[in-house]
Amino acid sequence: MAAATPLESEARPARAGAWFFARRYPTVVAGLAILFLMVAIAVFAPWLSPEDPARINPRMRLRPPSAANWFGTDHLGRDVFSRVLHGARVSLFVGFAVALASTVLGLAIGLVSGFLRRLDAVVMRIMDGLMAIPAILLAIAMISLSRSSIRTVIVAITIPEIPRVVRLVRSVVLTLREQLFVDAAVSLGARLPRILAVHIMPNTLAPLIVQATYVCASAIIIEAILSFLGAGTPPDIPSWGNMMAEGRTYVLVGWWLLVFPGLFLSLVVLAVNLLGDGLRETLDPRLRRSARSL
Repeated sequence: MAAATPLESEARPARAGAWFFARRYPTVVAGLAILFLMVAIAVFAPWLSPEDPARINPRMRLRPPSAANWFGTDHLGRDVFSRVLHGARVSLFVGFAVALASTVLGLAIGLVSGFLRRLDAVVMRIMDGLMAIPAILLAIAMISLSRSSIRTVIVAITIPEIPRVVRLVRSVVLTLREQLFVDAAVSLGARLPRILAVHIMPNTLAPLIVQATYVCASAIIIEAILSFLGAGTPPDIPSWGNMMAEGRTYVLVGWWLLVFPGLFLSLVVLAVNLLGDGLRETLDPRLRRSARSL
């Protein structure tokens, strides 16, 4: 038998490591697989769609699912399958944008608030005031003050999510600022920006990444709710919330108008939540130790 080449020897541990990771953290793998599929659908929606999602054909209105129209047609004769694929672009874009914006802003505010005692009381009272208002109501109030657009929806959803990130980062910073390595950096004359960026911020990334996944899932749901209520993305943009809002009137004669957008919405939220739960288990050393003991 021929001896294994160096490349084969290196590939075997890599495959074994990937298989071990998949068996130990199946929720991360499942969440990533579903989310990767949805992202691929969103990116290649213009090429995967058999028809233009905005093309109206009154002669084909309210046709049930068939070989010609896999998800049927809506009340204007538009292909539901094409609209569902394009709706993934809106939901995922809003979810990722809100998660990124709220994480970056919440991280900056939480670092400063947790380290500077004088600003902490003022900043946290503002955050408490924002958290006292339901996210849906605050988003609707903000959207009603400006023109409806995807940008407005992202801003309206981001603001209610920032306080949750701020409180998480602040709680971590309150613990870290009492550690010896921070005292050593202060005694050596390190400036505040360097202390926050080099010594404290890296220790907040693990819980922050997990929180970002939950913010993404929450943003996708809120965007769908706002669109369903008519306060989200404009009606001419195919989004899952808009599709379900239009389909509720015809649900007795066209069940597919609600089922397929709702199914894709549920799959995306499930994938993001599975990824978040798996990352929490992977990145939290206490959960890793408890998993080993089991």
